[in-house]
Amino acid sequence: MLKLLNKEIKLSASKLSFLFIAFAALTMAPGYPILLGAFFISFGLFQSFQHAREANDIVYSALLPISKADVVKSKYVFCVFIELLGFLLMAALTLVRMTLLKDAAVYRENVLMNANLVFLGFALLIFGIFNSVFIGGFFKTAYYFGKPFIFFIVTAFIAVCAGEAIHHVPGLEAVNSFGFEVLPLQAAVLISGAVIYAALTILSMRASIKSFEKIDL
Repeated sequence: MLKLLNKEIKLSASKLSFLFIAFAALTMAPGYPILLGAFFISFGLFQSFQHAREANDIVYSALLPISKADVVKSKYVFCVFIELLGFLLMAALTLVRMTLLKDAAVYRENVLMNANLVFLGFALLIFGIFNSVFIGGFFKTAYYFGKPFIFFIVTAFIAVCAGEAIHHVPGLEAVNSFGFEVLPLQAAVLISGAVIYAALTILSMRASIKSFEKIDL
């Protein structure tokens, strides 16, 4: 699988997939819906699927001495690789905001989502939605990606809106806490996001393998 990941990085991936990891820096933007950082990282991955289709990469991969299941797995592994790189950068910047900048007025006065562990949990949710909705939708045909990406945009923005709105609901203000306040709640949301991300990714990959094996290339 490492060789297939290397092939994805060197041959199939668009450079934009790597450049868009930098959108994780939106974590530091005050007065901005910072969850869009996860959306833009996903959009960078979309560019790789577009690039791969134009290069007829799926057919090329299927002609290699590997199984069709490995073709699907390689795409998921590459996407998870990029997503985790973006997540690690977001996590590092979140820790800066939770420690050094937890009392900064520019963040304290911000009515939008605060960068904390809850934010990271929602970011993982968006990545999980991409893996499930977009990649899973793409492998139903292994060619068309327009509709799957539109569905991803809709569901991702619902998740972004939910993340931005939840702390305005009476009784749920604590999810937007600063620093390490209400840490058990923050950790619970992060863990939940991680579990959902893993579940959506694994289930989607299994479904995609079944779909791809039925396609006559």
